[in-house]
Amino acid sequence: MVRRKLARLSHRAFQVGVVLKGVDGVLELLGSAALLLTTQTTIRRAVSLLTNEELAEDPRDYLANHVVHMAQQLSLRTQHFAAIYLFAHGAIKIVLVVGLLRGLRWSYPAALLVLTAFIGYQLYRLAYLPSLGLYVLTALDLAVVLLIWREWRHARAWHDKP
Repeated sequence: MVRRKLARLSHRAFQVGVVLKGVDGVLELLGSAALLLTTQTTIRRAVSLLTNEELAEDPRDYLANHVVHMAQQLSLRTQHFAAIYLFAHGAIKIVLVVGLLRGLRWSYPAALLVLTAFIGYQLYRLAYLPSLGLYVLTALDLAVVLLIWREWRHARAWHDKP
């Protein structure tokens, strides 16, 4: 009875984690489109509007100053790279999420491989530029990888039963 409840809870956590990855993928596609359709001048104006009040209160605000600096240094090449990166990242996630939610066998190992590669890249980035947000994202990705692994093991066991 307890084992069955834990299996249901794990399956529900798997579904929630995978759906969240899908939402993340859609947001990345939207971000990609926004980057491709937005001029650098518009980005700088938007950043200025979003940070003016904060900088008026505290001209040394680290986050606001960092965002302003990034917007001022944004090159067209970097903007296009970010858009392409977000598009590829989001599209891959959406394809994997559809496969996982449909229970397609190929999607489990593919998702494990891709998400593990993403985690590896995030760990590389964390080694050079620690970030609380990236630590949290990496931990969540690791949890989703473990849930996918568990779900795949159960799916294989279920398919292999005579």
